Amino acid sequence: MNETPVTAVPDEARDALLELRRSIDNIDAALVYLLAERFRHTQAVGRLKARYQMPPADTTREAQQVERLRALARSANLDPDFAEKFLAFIIKEVIRHHEAIARHADDRPQS
Repeated sequence: MNETPVTAVPDEARDALLELRRSIDNIDAALVYLLAERFRHTQAVGRLKARYQMPPADTTREAQQVERLRALARSANLDPDFAEKFLAFIIKEVIRHHEAIARHADDRPQS
């Protein structure tokens, strides 16, 4: 790799880099909190589905969300394929949680 030594970088470039990285760090923190909030809601969905013995996955809803997210990505100038892959990862994790919630519900004694 051909890296410029840090000492050779002008102060203004180093300061700009630090400022950009601070912004990226703030965005990363916001993403974490948003994902946590999203998963709190999907956990509630999982409990509701388990209570009424609904399947963990809903392929119709997933397909609608993929199309919706791809459109949002295009309007935000974000690669729609990336947005779809990101959503697929989240959906996979949500379904895993829903399956675990359903298994736990099956283990409880019926009243």
